[in-house]
Amino acid sequence: MLAFVTSALLLGSLQAFGFDNTRNDNVAAYWGQNSYGATNSNQANWQQPIDFYCQDDSIDAFPIAFLNVFFGAGGLPSIDLANTCNVNDNTVFAGTQLPDCSFLASAIETCQSKGKIVTISLGGATGAAGFTSDAQASSFADTIWNLFLGGSSSTRPFGGAVLDGVDLDIEGGSTEYFNTFVNELRSHMNGASKQYFITGAPQCPFPDAYLGSVINAVGFDALYVQFYNNYCGLNNFANSNDWNFATWDNWAKTTSPNKNVKIYIGAPASSTAAGSGYVAISSLAGIIQQTKAQYSSFGGVMFWDASQAYANGRFDAAVKSALQGGASAPAPPPTTVTTTAPTSKTTPVAPPTTSATPPTSGSCAGVNAWVSNVAYNGGDEAVYGGHLWTAKWWSYGDTPGGAAGDWQDDGVCTNIALKAGEFVTVHYESKSVPTSVPVTTPKSVPAAKNSRFFRY
Repeated sequence: MLAFVTSALLLGSLQAFGFDNTRNDNVAAYWGQNSYGATNSNQANWQQPIDFYCQDDSIDAFPIAFLNVFFGAGGLPSIDLANTCNVNDNTVFAGTQLPDCSFLASAIETCQSKGKIVTISLGGATGAAGFTSDAQASSFADTIWNLFLGGSSSTRPFGGAVLDGVDLDIEGGSTEYFNTFVNELRSHMNGASKQYFITGAPQCPFPDAYLGSVINAVGFDALYVQFYNNYCGLNNFANSNDWNFATWDNWAKTTSPNKNVKIYIGAPASSTAAGSGYVAISSLAGIIQQTKAQYSSFGGVMFWDASQAYANGRFDAAVKSALQGGASAPAPPPTTVTTTAPTSKTTPVAPPTTSATPPTSGSCAGVNAWVSNVAYNGGDEAVYGGHLWTAKWWSYGDTPGGAAGDWQDDGVCTNIALKAGEFVTVHYESKSVPTSVPVTTPKSVPAAKNSRFFRY
């Protein structure tokens, strides 16, 4: 125990020395959802363990995405980290749907030892998140503290690794009682020996439909504003009627309970990372430097996600260079990394790369990536391995393209051509979560519906 405490204190001092939230050249990269793998079948560029992305100074903060189920079996949350750790391919704690991802502890601590912060992101576009009372929200904050932060529990998903805070990426449902959740978290953090951070990821339209009231009520350290998939995206930077960083800057200085809150430009790391809003680094560099010079609340750039950035010619390194006033990106680090392999219950099924009768290609704009810890009804759509899939019937934990045959392959994802003024509306799904272990198919399976294409 003494060794664990000493290690935690050492890591805490190292990250506090390395990460400085007051700076205006920080880079935050979401990790965990294998965004590249969802839209591309080339497994060579699929998501790697988190320490793979910590080998240089390009990225400063890693929100781990996502804790997308608040109350699952056994009353505990569940996380889905795509091809890295999930309820389908990894062991779960007894009586729960919380996967044991403790093999990642050393990788997380490696990133922290290099002065980077690693947080847990709650929500996402596909999940079961929300509270029914102040008491439930407060109790859940205690649970998060004990499972991921400075508390203690026998069911810590990342073992002895102590994360550096919490990110709220709430994109649907109700955000009632979230201010209670944040305040209870702060009560734990304020009495701790290391520094913790609370961040949020609102959409760029102001006020945000889900986090707007929360960020007005309680203090956040930073907001990763998603300037994509909306009219106010980076692709409309030149239109002063659409681009609204000034509005967020004004909020930070006049309304935010924390007047030192930092506002980040949230950007897609490649053209396949979002439905709209991606701009090449040649354009983004100018946007970064102009915004940095004009607004004192500017904190840096967030992008979705690490896998997309690396596959897109080290987009992360180019962004860091632009933030620091450079003209070119640093050389990429070695691509070798050593980490402990997870204990796998089953062999993950690779997405198909060929088909005897190739299906018609489908638009994946606005359709969410498949996750293993929520239930899909017949007719629900998901993106997996660069293909669009439609559930044939109720499905839980069965990989698209897998032996169970739960999913219809609608074809390779295709890009859509947006007309001027159009944008992609991200489809939020409030999913059901089976509360029994093992999970069994309901006696009455919902009838299949026609496939939906979220093309706007």
